[in-house]
Amino acid sequence: MIILDTTIVNVALPSIQSDFHISQSSLTWVIDGYLITFGSLLLLAGRLGDLFGRKRIFLAGIAAFVATSMLCGVAPTEGTLVVGRFLQGAAAALASSVIIAIIAVEFPEPADRAKAMSLYTFVIAGGASLGLLLGGVLTETINWHWIFFVNLPIGAVAYFMGRALIAENEGIAAGERIDWLGSVLITGSSIALIYALIKIPEWGWTGDRTLGLAGLAALLLAAFLALESRISNPIMPLRVLGLRSLMTANLVRGFLVTGAYSTFFLGALYFEHVRGMTPVQIGLAFMAMSLSLAAMSSGLSARLVERFGAKRTLVVGIAGPVLGLLLFSQIGPSTAYFPTVFVSLALLGLGFGAANPPLMMTAMEDVPDRDAGLASGTIQVSIQLSAAIGLAALGTVATDRTNALRAAGESASQALSDGYHLAFLIAAGAAAVGIVIAIFALRAPTAQEIEQEVEEGAPVGIEAEAAERAERLAA
Repeated sequence: MIILDTTIVNVALPSIQSDFHISQSSLTWVIDGYLITFGSLLLLAGRLGDLFGRKRIFLAGIAAFVATSMLCGVAPTEGTLVVGRFLQGAAAALASSVIIAIIAVEFPEPADRAKAMSLYTFVIAGGASLGLLLGGVLTETINWHWIFFVNLPIGAVAYFMGRALIAENEGIAAGERIDWLGSVLITGSSIALIYALIKIPEWGWTGDRTLGLAGLAALLLAAFLALESRISNPIMPLRVLGLRSLMTANLVRGFLVTGAYSTFFLGALYFEHVRGMTPVQIGLAFMAMSLSLAAMSSGLSARLVERFGAKRTLVVGIAGPVLGLLLFSQIGPSTAYFPTVFVSLALLGLGFGAANPPLMMTAMEDVPDRDAGLASGTIQVSIQLSAAIGLAALGTVATDRTNALRAAGESASQALSDGYHLAFLIAAGAAAVGIVIAIFALRAPTAQEIEQEVEEGAPVGIEAEAAERAERLAA
């Protein structure tokens, strides 16, 4: 539901603009408002899960997301819709920031966790693909208001099932004073950075406003780090930054997302502007990626991790997006969908489906129980920041290349196609960098090693909480 909301709204933007009679610059706030609060509140929301209970934060986020979706759906004016989108992004941050921590604790056995992470990966990519398709269908057959109303039944089911099935962790706040100043500083830094990133296509990389917001983000971050190193109850303990598996996995994920995930959005633009597809056709085209992800998430990825270990599965998995993007960069305006376009998207789905579960498992491997929510938040932040940076960088590359070719006398359609092709090649290179980092810097324990730790009664990191909870349940 949350990931779907990042794509479903894009399809309805022309209808929203027509109904409210607003300018293009005003319309961008319908997207930007959601992204700003979503990306900037993930770290804080993840830490709140550690302090007050991850289940409690998750359910609060789901309930708030349903309420704000209703607000957006019935919005009578542009201002009401934009406010609703800001609030909806904040609710999304609450719900999504703790999900990975909840999964890691609920599934202590490596094989079970691999299956859960595979399904989680499918839900992410499937939601993005479904958003394009469902957004087109709802907007064309009913009206744009229903892109928000569709969240109500999904959110209601998620809330009541989550309330019944998710086990709660004991919050570690224990009456301690909360570091609200640190919360304000890290949130302010995140807002400034996220806003600068999403405005780069409009302001430019070296524009005064871009550099000014980036400088403000850096200043607030420096103040935040100085504060956290001096107080006894930091909102983000700096020890988390010393967890090598978490930080390295986030770095690998950053390059993978920059290449594979960002290209999902650029690919949609390519299909629309170069190949002239409708929103529904674009959604159907991406079904190749969703179906291949579904095949990998049905248990194949988990079996690969169990047999070959997390690191080998990860490295081979990232090779899928690299090959898929290289193939995608050779597609022309008249290239038939079968087999070239289908195979390139299928490779993206297979590779992302294989790489993401072991990457998440490795990231959470040495995280202490008390910091699991914060670690989960850093994973989500790495995805959001990498996607924003990737979209800004690759979008700028595509635009500059297109303009240069047009100035050289190239036809508009060919120049546009070549601009996207260059962006896809760079995206493939970014994913390839992720492979190099994974091979030489990432130490991912094998499934056998993790199982042996649990059997010997000396689990570490997130396994410790899972083992203790299992003992309490048995008692």
